[in-house]
Amino acid sequence: MTKRILNVVTNVGDFDDPAHPTGLWLSELTHAWHVFEEHGFEQALVSPAGGPSPLEPRSLKFPNYDKTAKAWRNDPARMALLDNTAHPDEIDSADYDAIYFTGGHAVMYDFPDSAGLQRITREIYERGAIVSSVCHGYCGLLNTKLSDGTLLVAGKKLTGFAWQEEVLARVDKLVPYNAEEEMKKRGARYEKGKLPFLSYAVVDGNLVTGQNPGSAKETAKKVAALL
Repeated sequence: MTKRILNVVTNVGDFDDPAHPTGLWLSELTHAWHVFEEHGFEQALVSPAGGPSPLEPRSLKFPNYDKTAKAWRNDPARMALLDNTAHPDEIDSADYDAIYFTGGHAVMYDFPDSAGLQRITREIYERGAIVSSVCHGYCGLLNTKLSDGTLLVAGKKLTGFAWQEEVLARVDKLVPYNAEEEMKKRGARYEKGKLPFLSYAVVDGNLVTGQNPGSAKETAKKVAALL
């Protein structure tokens, strides 16, 4: 049976202020997609509201805009996938072997409280399939509860974009909350690499998380290895 991956992307285009655009950090999708594609996995895209997923402008500039991101953006068929993402209500979690939450600051707004994404994530996790995220994608795990009412992240080792990295990226005044701190408040055993912006990924059972945009490949490889 061919393994299937559900990639989650945002619908949000700015920081509650049109002067500060944001969106999907493209390479966090393309790096993982490429790894999954090399393994022959089938892939689909879902977003909290369905429909278009805007791109984070800073992800389309050097050094973040690499060949996989450029190739995606120059391929009308691939861009069409981002224009027509599925709505969570259209997704049967039983069809997927893993869910992968992409990042970009936009996801801080629409991932945490999406009941549809929480349902899919819970169902995938509870049958022992893989839940994964990279960078701000872990905001999609903040409020997901298991069937017994406990938080999925409680007591779990995980990583995601660090507060130090928000400060270095000069967006600490723009973000709606401190995601690292919120994870710790929920009982997650948050970890980060020794140096900011370098690849760092953590596996705890069937939960796989990566710290920052540079961690997307490593995260996807760890997911593929588990599959």
